[in-house]
Amino acid sequence: MEEEQLMNNLLTELNRGTLSLCVLSQLKTPQYGYSLLQILKGKQIDIEANTLYPLLRRLETQGLLDSSWDTNESRPRKFYQLNEKGKNLYALLLSEWKENTMHISQLIRGNSNE
Repeated sequence: MEEEQLMNNLLTELNRGTLSLCVLSQLKTPQYGYSLLQILKGKQIDIEANTLYPLLRRLETQGLLDSSWDTNESRPRKFYQLNEKGKNLYALLLSEWKENTMHISQLIRGNSNE
């Protein structure tokens, strides 16, 4: 049981930043929470609604997303989209992600470019 709990804790830490990057990547066009959840699940990104909605609110509070309400349908929906600050930060994060992925892949394979 202790090993399972350790694995769960490590996966939670690993996923925290990764999920932020995944969410930001899908907000170049306006999305509401449920549509975003379906897009991510369709791309094999395992995220629960109780993780996604607080993440969206946090990203909005951090000034990376703009939001607006669509009240044209029977059920109002809050749409989120990257703003300029969010687009800039996403580009920086993506660059860091690619560089880290390259270095980690080299470590795992045992290669070094030193």
